[in-house]
Amino acid sequence: MSYKVHPDTRLGAVKLRVSNLTRSLAFYQDIIGFSLLKQEGDTAELTVDGKNALLVLQEVPNAVVIPPQSASGLYHYAILLPSRKALGVSLKRLVDAGLRVGQADHLVSEALYLSDPDLNGIEIYRDRPREEWKYNPQGYVNMATDPIDWEGLLKEGEGEPWTGLPEGTTIGHVHFHVGDMSKAKRFYSEALGFDIEADMMRMGALFLGAGRYHHHIGLNLWAGAGAPPVPPNGTGIHYFTIVAPNREELDKTAKSAEEYGFQVETDGVIKWLTDPYGIKIRLIAE
Repeated sequence: MSYKVHPDTRLGAVKLRVSNLTRSLAFYQDIIGFSLLKQEGDTAELTVDGKNALLVLQEVPNAVVIPPQSASGLYHYAILLPSRKALGVSLKRLVDAGLRVGQADHLVSEALYLSDPDLNGIEIYRDRPREEWKYNPQGYVNMATDPIDWEGLLKEGEGEPWTGLPEGTTIGHVHFHVGDMSKAKRFYSEALGFDIEADMMRMGALFLGAGRYHHHIGLNLWAGAGAPPVPPNGTGIHYFTIVAPNREELDKTAKSAEEYGFQVETDGVIKWLTDPYGIKIRLIAE
């Protein structure tokens, strides 16, 4: 029987490479709403709860800003807000800041899209209650890219002061450009054990999750078949974190990856591996 990742698996901190740490810190604090937890040299940790890092930024020397849809790597990482009201407040903040904001109603969620100063893609979203999610006869969750209720969302946040990202905010998912879907599927679905929750290959995309979540990981071919990995000094994602519910489940995930021929490195209580496109994965237990 093939390995299945534990249903309580979730995502943790994301680390990004940026070209100018001072500029990125201003953006992520003043516009997105993170707080600074710690800064050492060229690296800063950002938080929501004041205790745990949710986003790590590292300035890389001689950074090359990677244009959208030009390489295998980050399409976007997604900040999951705890309520629709919180999303309305965030939308108002983005509009007031004069940013260009994309949007989509995905049926399971309502999402806003934007880029940071280095063109790293960001999604800010809220989930609809799970009992409202619908599934097709193949068992895949129904998702779409319908227009969002823009006015309703702004109205939801009316009268609520913007004080940054609210407690309860998490990293909901990560979404990557890949150069070969079969390699990506083998890694994320077979080796790491995430289930395919939505098959949208007619649009060149797959969505995978644990515990019937609509997706923790999105994969797409929109940068083109054979899209090259980002160079070491390119902006984009350095790592994302998979959080297993306990040490035993962490070891099971690592063992499955090794059985598929992927190298796992152990650093104390953390395990590390790299996907076929050079994206590092930090495996930790709750």
